[in-house]
Amino acid sequence: MNTLWNRLKYTVQADLHSMLDKKESKNPIAMLNQYIKEAEKQTESVGKLLERQGKLKVALEKEFAEAEAMLEKRRRQADLARSTGEEDLVAFAEDEIHAYETRANELAASITQSAQELIALERKFEEMKHKVKDMKVRQLQLMGKENVTRAHRRMDQFISPENGDKQVSSVEEMNAFIENLGGKINREYEVSSMERRLEMLEKNTAPKTEIV
Repeated sequence: MNTLWNRLKYTVQADLHSMLDKKESKNPIAMLNQYIKEAEKQTESVGKLLERQGKLKVALEKEFAEAEAMLEKRRRQADLARSTGEEDLVAFAEDEIHAYETRANELAASITQSAQELIALERKFEEMKHKVKDMKVRQLQLMGKENVTRAHRRMDQFISPENGDKQVSSVEEMNAFIENLGGKINREYEVSSMERRLEMLEKNTAPKTEIV
């Protein structure tokens, strides 16, 4: 059990920790994305090894069942040979019984050990999957923080363009535009008002035609 798990553990640690040992400055989210990608790859690889371990345990159980069946068969045959006085067959059957007993005992011990190893590996595998899930949660948290940072920067550029690159119209520009637009509307209103007063004045002062 220790040999198999150590091989898996060292493989995973060597592949994953090597990324964190780099000293170059990188985007933390991009680095975490790559880290998670590698972790998922290693988790998938370990999952396949566990699947294979389960199949090996099933194969051992099959061999054990066959050994037990042959052991019982040779015991019956030995009893039959004794009852008929076939001493050479008795000797052969007893040798077979000894061989199958030894095999069955070894297989039983191997199955017990394999079952214990598989349980330990499955627990470690679940721990690995939880670690990957935790990293994905951390990824979402970092992405949220990055998004907030970007939003603040864009808003700061909008509100105070002197503090950063001017990518969008500032509030001052928008205020100036609105004021100019308001002034234009007011001037147009004043012109319209004057025109209406002139029209009213012209209408009121026009000479009236007497009806005869």
